[in-house]
Amino acid sequence: MSKKVYSDKKTKPEKIEQSKTKEIIGLVIYCIIVVAIMFLVIKFVGQRTIVIGDSMNPTLQDGENLITDKITYRFKEPKRFDIIVFPYKDNTSKLLIKRIIGMPGETVQIENGRVYINGHELNEDYGNAVMNDGGIAANAITLGEDEYFVLGDNRNNSQDSRFASVGNVHRSDIIGRAWLRIWPLDEVTLLKHQ
Repeated sequence: MSKKVYSDKKTKPEKIEQSKTKEIIGLVIYCIIVVAIMFLVIKFVGQRTIVIGDSMNPTLQDGENLITDKITYRFKEPKRFDIIVFPYKDNTSKLLIKRIIGMPGETVQIENGRVYINGHELNEDYGNAVMNDGGIAANAITLGEDEYFVLGDNRNNSQDSRFASVGNVHRSDIIGRAWLRIWPLDEVTLLKHQ
């Protein structure tokens, strides 16, 4: 009498098909995790920002790509000379990059092309050009408790807090601090703030 033998073993083509399905599912899960991490990083940690224009020359050049640090200001307040990223007042999809000059509660004035904070000339290494136009800061401006006065390093070619179109920057409008230059590759470096 012959016995029928049943085998639980799958044929080679079935094993290959099952292996491919597992790989595809694993790849899809991996891609979902990567996209989720990227979203969280962009939303809460940092984002790529492109420098447009010459207002921050010589520190930053037109077309350079930066990583904006969005975490630091969750734990500490911005400091004088930090390079910050914030939305343009009239077009929030457009981002501006400027340097903090005046801090909350201070009085800022531009007189004879020089910056004065609380009546004392600001000692700085950025934007050494004598400003041709003091804008609204030709008269003393006292900043609110959540306001910052910002200038571009290229003082005579910058739309900044001297002009009503930008004005004082509120703390809640600051997206983050320009942290790292990532493009061009031969210029990759941490940015100097202080």
